[in-house]
This record gives sequence, structure tokens and C-alpha cells, in this order.
Amino acid sequence: MNPQPLHIRRATIEDLATLKAIWRSMRLPADALESHLTEFQVVERAGEVVGAIGFQIIRTAALLHGEGYSDFSVADAARELFWARIQSLSSNYGVFRLWTQENSPFWRHWGFHQASAENLELLPAEWKQAEAPWLTQELKNEAAINAALNTQFAGYTASEKKSAAAVSARAKKVTTIFTGIFFGIFFICLVVLIVLIKHRNPFAH
Repeated sequence: MNPQPLHIRRATIEDLATLKAIWRSMRLPADALESHLTEFQVVERAGEVVGAIGFQIIRTAALLHGEGYSDFSVADAARELFWARIQSLSSNYGVFRLWTQENSPFWRHWGFHQASAENLELLPAEWKQAEAPWLTQELKNEAAINAALNTQFAGYTASEKKSAAAVSARAKKVTTIFTGIFFGIFFICLVVLIVLIKHRNPFAH
């Protein structure tokens, strides 16, 4: 008999009772996790929630947490679905680095490694109170991206300054031309006015 297919989706309030039962069976702080319900993705089999994992985002970092299953026979297949969803969410929300304290070999297989002292300097302050070993994975090099953006911005700024200087030079040139035209017209009008005055005044000769 073919196994029932698995589906993942975002957790809703209707899942809370099932999730709390899963968290308690995993010896996780169910009451604390309840306030993070909307961070969780759940896996369903035949309409029944059989597992979940939390995905919390802080700035450009994301935390995988609270993983648990009521049936561990689906864990590996569920993790593959979760991993695809995590990658999609990370891309959509501009996540540069993932963090977790989940110790399943699966996560190491997909690129997580023990966080070095240098890595831990990047750990968001909100998560630093947790003392267990951290695993991390860099999705995008934040320093390289920022450097590229700064270079691009500097080039854009220089280009804008050059463009502004060119516009200013053209404006000065146009101003000079119109000033010359204005004085030319003024001079012509002045000559015409003098001629008219002379022709109207019989004593001007």
C-alpha cells in the first residue's frame, strides 16, 4: 500500500492543541512556543498534523526551532519538504544566514555546521541567551553584498553628480544665451525708440 502523501502549510490556531501535544511529547516548552504559533510550518498526512518546525526571522537571520513529530516515520520526508519551504521563505524575506539548535543529522547533511566563534558574533542578540551549541548556514554573504551595494551606490552618486554638473553647465550656457538675446532686444528697442522720438520732435534737428 502506498504511504499517504505529506503536505506542509503554515500553522493556524486550529492546530494549537495538536502542536502543544507534540511539543510536550518532545519535552519542548509548549506554553512558550504557543506565542510563536504563526512562525510554525506543519506537515499533514491525510489531513492530520504529524509534525512541525518553527521559522523565526530577525532582520537578515532566521532560526529553525521547535521541531517535533507525533510519528517519526515521516520525519525525514517531512524535513525535505520543510527544507524546500525554508529556502523559499529565506529567499522571499531576504535572509542571509540560518541558525538552529536542532541536532538531527539531516540539517548537517543540508549544509549546517557548528558555529565558530566568528560566526557567533553574527548571532542576533535576541537568541544569545540560549547556551546549547549552535549550528549555522550562510545563504548569502552579507559583507560581500553590502560592499557591492556600497560600490554601486558610490558609482550611482558619482554618476548623479556628473549628470548634475552637466545640467548646471547647460543651464549656465542657456542663461548666457538668453541674457545676450535680452540685451540685444533691449538695445534694438532703445534705438527704435530714439529714432521714433527724433521723428516726432521737429526741433530735434
